[in-house]
This record gives sequence, structure tokens and C-alpha cells, in this order.
Amino acid sequence: MKNNLHVLLGASVADAAARPLHWVYDQKKLAKIIKNKKEFVFLKKNHCPFYKVKLGLTSGYNDVAQLMYKTIRESPEHIETRFKKNIVKHFGPGSKYWKNLHIRKKYKKVKGRVFINGPWIHQNIIETIDNIKKRKKITGGKKVNESDGFCAALPYFLYFRDFKKTAHIVSLVANTKKSMNYAMAKFYLINFALLGYKDPINEFLRLKIKSFKSIQSDIKKIKKMKSLNHTKITKKLGMACSYPGTFNSSIHCIISSSNYQSAISKTIRAGGCNCSRSNFIGAYFSALKGEGDIPFNWVTRSSFSKSLLV
Repeated sequence: MKNNLHVLLGASVADAAARPLHWVYDQKKLAKIIKNKKEFVFLKKNHCPFYKVKLGLTSGYNDVAQLMYKTIRESPEHIETRFKKNIVKHFGPGSKYWKNLHIRKKYKKVKGRVFINGPWIHQNIIETIDNIKKRKKITGGKKVNESDGFCAALPYFLYFRDFKKTAHIVSLVANTKKSMNYAMAKFYLINFALLGYKDPINEFLRLKIKSFKSIQSDIKKIKKMKSLNHTKITKKLGMACSYPGTFNSSIHCIISSSNYQSAISKTIRAGGCNCSRSNFIGAYFSALKGEGDIPFNWVTRSSFSKSLLV
């Protein structure tokens, strides 16, 4: 994976950059927060209305990617078995994630949103842990269609570059048809970028894969919206964590941006689940343009960058 580590670095730095503004769905409120700020990445003040973690750390999306990276670094053998054990250890009973989940449950009867001091566990991970304990062969969650599967499989794909095996890893964390199709679409796009294609999106549109047909149709429609304001388009296409919105909004950001920095800043400004979008967009531009496209002063502010540079 050494030659492709910059792609994981790009995803991780982007997530950490967006994290203090994660899940701010009121675009007018977000606009006021960042007004007159020359740069609004790695904000010292947390504005996420749901949870807060130390500056430089990432959301739960990228944290599961980091966990897979750790699993591969330990050994490239028996990855699935060890990854499942690591998921339970890192996210399950006894962890900060699990403790905060129980705090959230206690607050359910309280009106208003829950604010947690610490990390926020995602629905797919909750289901995955439960399915691992039940010894199910395919352990991924089925209640939501979100980016956890893509994030979990990203380091695996970068190491093995095997689409079939990568799809299996996705299913260990996110086991719906929609989660799988969009995750694999992302990997095809990243792969085209790593192979040096000038326009990976156009290459993706040429693929004759049945499961991508509706995704390709949406991309063609989004390309016609290229010149439109990204924040407004994100509200229309989807600000939330779920597919297809998070994918479609990411595609608009990619085609309307020239580089890593402008794209990540643009998706942060659009609000909502900007961390899930940042993981894909950050990985894409890093694959397309190389490590040099990631601002170095962003890299130094990301906690995970230290382990990547070892």
C-alpha cells in the first residue's frame, strides 16, 4: 500500500479538516459561522451539534478506515478475522464510542438534540458489532445506506487493488445493495485516477456494469449542473449521510473543482454530512493529482498523518 498511502492520507486529512463543521445542516447558520474567515478548515471551535472530538481527529467515517489501515499494518494475513476483532475492541463495549451510545440512549426522552463530548458511533457500526457477536458470516448493517463500508474498505483496496475482495470487505460493515454499488463506484473512480486517466469520471461512464447504470445516469445529469452553485446543488442533491445524495453531491464538487483544497473547502461550506463526502473527494483528488495536491499545513494539523508518515 506504500505507493498508494497518499490516497488514504488525502481522505483522512479531508475528514479532519471538515470535522468541526460536521453535520451542520442549517446552511444559513453555517454561512454565518465561516463569514469573513479566510480559511475555515480545522476550526478550533466545534460547531457540530451532535458531538465533539479533539481537533485533528476525524469522524467515525474515517476512523473505521484508520482501523483497517492498522489491521493491515499488523499483518496482511487473516485480515477479515482480525478486522472484526478490532472493530469490536475499538467501537464496542468498553470503548468511548460505546459509552457515548449509552449516554445518547439515556437522553432520548429529553427534548432537543443530543450533544456528546467524544466520538459518535454510526448505525452501520452498531449493527456490525451486533452481527459479529452473533457470528454472522456477513456482518454489515442493513438499516442505512451510508459511507462506512467505503471508508472501511479504502485501505484494503489501496493495498490489494482487487475489486471482488474489496466488495466483500464493504459487506462486512455496510451490507445493502445501495451501499455496495456506490462504494464500488467510488473505488472504480479512484482506480481510474490512480491509473493516470485524465478524466476518471468519463472513464467510469464508459463502463458496462449493470449495477452502475443508474449511478451513471445520475452523473450525466449532474454534469449538466457543473456551473451551478455547489452549496445550492448540495441541498438539492443531498446533504445527508445516505446514498445517493452523499455520492451525487460529491460528484458535483469534484467536477466543479480544480484541486484538493478548493474541493474540500467547497464541500465543507455546503454543510450536512461533509465528512462522509470529504473522505471520497479527498481520496479522489489525492489519487488524481498526487500527495502534493494536499496542503501540507493541513497534513500537519491532522492527527492521523503521523501514523501514515511512519
